[in-house]
Amino acid sequence: MELTVNQIAFLASGTVEGDGQAVISSFAKIEEGKPGTISFLANPKYEHFIYTTGSTAVLVARDFKPSRPVAATLIRVDDPYATVAYLLTEVQKMLNPPRRGVEQPAFIHPEAEVAEDAYIGAFAYIGRGAKIGAGAQIYPQCYVGDGAGIGASTTLYAGVRVYHGCRIGERCIIHSGAVIGADGFGFAPTEHGYDKIPQTGNVVIADDVEIGANTTIDRAMMGSTTIGRGVKLDNLIQVAHNCFIGEHTVIAAQAGIAGSAKVGEWCMIGGQVGIAGHINIGSRAQIAAQSGIQKSVPEGARLFGSPAIDLRQYGRQAVNVKNLDSLYARVAALEKELQGK
Repeated sequence: MELTVNQIAFLASGTVEGDGQAVISSFAKIEEGKPGTISFLANPKYEHFIYTTGSTAVLVARDFKPSRPVAATLIRVDDPYATVAYLLTEVQKMLNPPRRGVEQPAFIHPEAEVAEDAYIGAFAYIGRGAKIGAGAQIYPQCYVGDGAGIGASTTLYAGVRVYHGCRIGERCIIHSGAVIGADGFGFAPTEHGYDKIPQTGNVVIADDVEIGANTTIDRAMMGSTTIGRGVKLDNLIQVAHNCFIGEHTVIAAQAGIAGSAKVGEWCMIGGQVGIAGHINIGSRAQIAAQSGIQKSVPEGARLFGSPAIDLRQYGRQAVNVKNLDSLYARVAALEKELQGK
């Protein structure tokens, strides 16, 4: 990548203060900036770095007022953090443009439908009746089962498995090792052991979803396991059969969601959170890392702990626990004093 500051400012709808002809070749954190790099300042606590950074240019808010001289060229924008995300996306498109065509060897069933401008990587398998949308990117060693659907401009990175009948929307990103549509964990106990309950449903993933590496989303026993529009799932997450995750919810790594749980819209769920089956998580709930959710959660709740409680209550309890040693010593001293009287 080589762009001038002026070109970057044009892309970002920003204004330049300094050398607009300076050349930028890469991005860097503001504390690690070097000549030829561009950084950003979004959090005021990092402001001190802008006076010492080696970056050639820095994205700052339009109302940023430096307290002393800044050597770097400034690009003033409405939202530096959102702008750097946009620029990184545009640069990625330039450096890795969409691929087209079918690499060999790959297997595409004669009854599959593959758009002319889609990309099918080597050793990929496209099953009978599968549909691959316009501009979709199916990287090497992917498996798309019979009757599965992959929407336009969706990317399946190497080694993704999409089982039969599952549907993935448009502009989704599925990272390597993810498995979409494996059987849900359904077994009926009998006197001889456990009889498998056929999982006859599927998984439906809406548009603009991103799913991390080695995350698994199980197919429904009946109906669909559903992932709403704009959901972002980190690596190593388990979503069990018949779950529903609402639009724009984000879930961090190693979380586990048991069967038939329903998660609302715009929720934020931390890493290693465990959610019991058949409960509801209200929209815009925030659940801190390693929390255990055993019952339904109201809309807008902020929870921490296992079993999870209100975040403010947890904070008060944490302070009390921290003071237990001194409290014990005071009580022991008082008992000793009373016994001496």
